[in-house]
Parts: sequence; C-alpha cells; structure tokens
Amino acid sequence: MQSELAPYLDAFVAAADGNSFSAAARRLGLTPAAVSKSVARLEAGLGVRLFQRNTRSLSLTGEGERLYRQVRTAWGEIGDALTEVRQGAGRPAGTLKVSLAPAVGRHYFVPLLHGFTQRYPDIVPDLRFENRQVDLVGEGYDVAIGGGIALTEGLVARELARVRVVLAASPDYLARHPAPATPDDLARHHGVLRRSIGSGRLVPWVLRDGDGCEVVASVRPVAVLDDPEAMASAAACGLGIAMLPLPHALPLLDSGQLVRVLPGWYAETGPLSIYYASRRLMPATVRAFVDYVVDEVRERGLGVRFAEV
Repeated sequence: MQSELAPYLDAFVAAADGNSFSAAARRLGLTPAAVSKSVARLEAGLGVRLFQRNTRSLSLTGEGERLYRQVRTAWGEIGDALTEVRQGAGRPAGTLKVSLAPAVGRHYFVPLLHGFTQRYPDIVPDLRFENRQVDLVGEGYDVAIGGGIALTEGLVARELARVRVVLAASPDYLARHPAPATPDDLARHHGVLRRSIGSGRLVPWVLRDGDGCEVVASVRPVAVLDDPEAMASAAACGLGIAMLPLPHALPLLDSGQLVRVLPGWYAETGPLSIYYASRRLMPATVRAFVDYVVDEVRERGLGVRFAEV
C-alpha cells in the first residue's frame, strides 16, 4: 500500500507548500485537476482527509498538518538524491529558479551569468526580478538574492555584503541649493523620501558618523517613493536629496549623475544575502550557484563597495 501511494506525495507536498492546487500544478508541470486527483487518491488510500477545500482556499486538516511535517523534508531529500544520481555529482544540470531584487539583480548579478553558464553549461538560470519578499519554498524558488526575507524554518540566509545607505543629490540640484554642511542643514533641503513596502510607513533619516554619533535628520518632503531605484532616478533628475542604499546609488555616483551629500554620515540597513532551503542534501544546481555567487561577490569587491562610507 505504501509504495502505491508514494507517487501521490509529490502532489500533496506541492499543494501544501503553496496552499493551492494551481500553484502545485505550475510547479509540477501538471493541470490543477491532475493534482487534485492525485491528492484525492492519497486521501482515499490513507482513509483520512488531508485538505479542507472551498472555492477560495485550500488548507491542511490536522491529519494533513501531521503528515506534511513528517514527510516534507524527507521527501525533498529523496527527490534531491534521485536528481543527484541522474545528473551525476560532477555535472549539475537543470533549471534553477532564482528571485532577484530588480535593480541589484540587473546591475550586479546579471553580469555574472556569462561566467556561470560557461562553467555550468547544463544549468539554465530562470531569473525573476521582483520588488517584494517572496515565499521561497511555497513559490518553488531554488534561490533568492535580496534583503529582509523572513527566516522561516527550513530557510538559510548566507550573507553576501553589509549594505550602507548614503545621502546623494544631482550636481544640478546642488548648484541651485548649496550642499548642507551638517545634518541640521538638511531641514532647508528638498528630500526624496521612501515608504516601506512592508510597513507602509515613511523611512526616517537616522544618520550616524564614524565616531558613533547618531541623529534623526529632518528634510522638506518633495516626493515619496517605495522603490530605491526610482528614488535614485528622481534624485538624478534634480528633484532633491535622497537616502539610497549603496547598491542602488553606486552606478549613478560612478557616472557623475549623483554626488554624495554629507559624505561623513550614513545609515544602515539589513545585509544583502543569498537565500536557499536548508536541506541536508543540497541540490547540485543550488550548491553550484550559491558557491559561484559568493566567490564572485568577494572577488569583485562588492562587499567592500556596498559598505563603504
């Protein structure tokens, strides 16, 4: 009986991961009806109901929760082991689904792809550029690169770089508004403010210097945006001073479209990390990508650049 039910566990685990037959179908390359039918056969074989179903939602029953906890990690490791055998440990192959913060992904990680695909020609990176915190396991991602993803059970974050936030404005804006000499002078300037996508609140300008002094600066709001790449563009157009994470500011600082304001002062934000599922047996494709990215970030000095004052 157990061997007869095993083929239906893929559908059960995928549906439980995504709380949806449709999400499971996309992940497995099946139709929602096929996933639903597999789950129904598993329920019939076990003699218990695993999901509560209605027209709008899908949720695990108590028995479903218990089965999911017991089989989720083990079933994933079995699948990884079979993949390893098929691929051969020395030649990783297959599609690798990666979530990337948009601007950071385009500027810093897309340029790494050529070298990666040359080293691992049988891996096909499938990159998704998303300005949100993804559910790595539930949405079927292999890897995510960004910041602030909640570390739920079974998820690992490997730090790539500390990130500092700096003040910047366009040369044109500073020609019309003399640059501030102290944080107090910011009160006389136009500010491009950021609204947090997560909380919906304005992000305060909490600045510190190399001596450990910390101040909360005031500024005259001229615009509020919820995307740091858009903020950098607005500042480069002369709208005002913006507080920008260095990964977003550096391309415009390097080109001269932006210049630092109060260069001795900065703010801090969470680190840039690479996230992946915590498994005893990591898939060869994931291991290859994570190790490659970590090595390239170090060799290109991005960790130093993103944290410089």
